Amino acid sequence: QVELVESGGGSVQAGGSLRLSCGGSGAINCMGWFRQPPGKDREGVASISNRGTFITYGDSVKGRFTISRDNAKKEMYLQMNTLKPEDTAMYYCAANLESCDHMRPGIGVIWGRGTQVTVSS
Repeated sequence: QVELVESGGGSVQAGGSLRLSCGGSGAINCMGWFRQPPGKDREGVASISNRGTFITYGDSVKGRFTISRDNAKKEMYLQMNTLKPEDTAMYYCAANLESCDHMRPGIGVIWGRGTQVTVSS
């Protein structure tokens, strides 16, 4: 049974940085970060393959966010720089995505409970 716990969310001013962490247990393959802004659908932010060989970013975060993972610690990270108000959302950690290249969750995906990120202008 895979379980995920996110941490590191909070409030920051535009231009600031935050680092999200996701701790996991159980067998984990492709992992990713998703977010759901208020009143909008959940969207893919970034994904990373099991060995970290393949990484995908959503267009809105390319060049500002960096995803990484430490398999020995069973943790995944999202370094978020140059944050914008439109980055405000609930951020979710996900494991065992159906498609890593396309950040497609699939029916077998495991979700964390989420951590709130709020960016003020």
